[in-house]
Amino acid sequence: MTEDAGPAEPPPRGLPAPAVLGLAYLAGAVPFSNLASRLVAGRDLRDVGTGTVSGTGLYEVAGFGPLAVAGVLEVASGAVGPRLAGRRRPALAAFAGGAAVVGHNWSPFLAGAGGRGIAPALGATLVQAWPGTVVLGSGLALGRLAHQSALGSFVGYLALVPTLGVLRGRRGALAGAALVAPLLAKRLLGNAPPRRPRPAHVWWNRLVYDREGFAP
Repeated sequence: MTEDAGPAEPPPRGLPAPAVLGLAYLAGAVPFSNLASRLVAGRDLRDVGTGTVSGTGLYEVAGFGPLAVAGVLEVASGAVGPRLAGRRRPALAAFAGGAAVVGHNWSPFLAGAGGRGIAPALGATLVQAWPGTVVLGSGLALGRLAHQSALGSFVGYLALVPTLGVLRGRRGALAGAALVAPLLAKRLLGNAPPRRPRPAHVWWNRLVYDREGFAP
């Protein structure tokens, strides 16, 4: 006779995976910064500076108050998908966080334009693995102190996967990788693809320093 292993663990409950991913994407795609800019200043952030729909552009046209409100909402948007996925579906939660960043970076409500994805990434890590929020936030904060926000954020991106891998194992590494992939892709692709091949150092400047232009 074999020893009874006990009752099988019930399958995780909740929304089906396609619904979780779709809602995560749509939540991330809501352009809160652009909505705030239009409401307060009557400006479309796609026409401001480099055309990135970001907190930086919102601050330039509307000040700190609208930036704070929109920032909180964009962080919260990144938490929607992982929260719906729940703790018992960590792989789904990881990809839901990535879906929110994809929606934010290439929003269908802005004809494919968007931001850089840091705010929803912060929200996703708050739900899945809070040390990731510390890593991303520290990179951004240190970069701002050094007047190199893009470089500081890039360092945070590079540190995210190994840090979460050490602290949370493969689940943490997957959660970090699902976020870092669209974050880095947005840097390389920018707000518009290049019209002709460009030297390697120009791509390097985009990746590391997040320079929208392709000038050397």
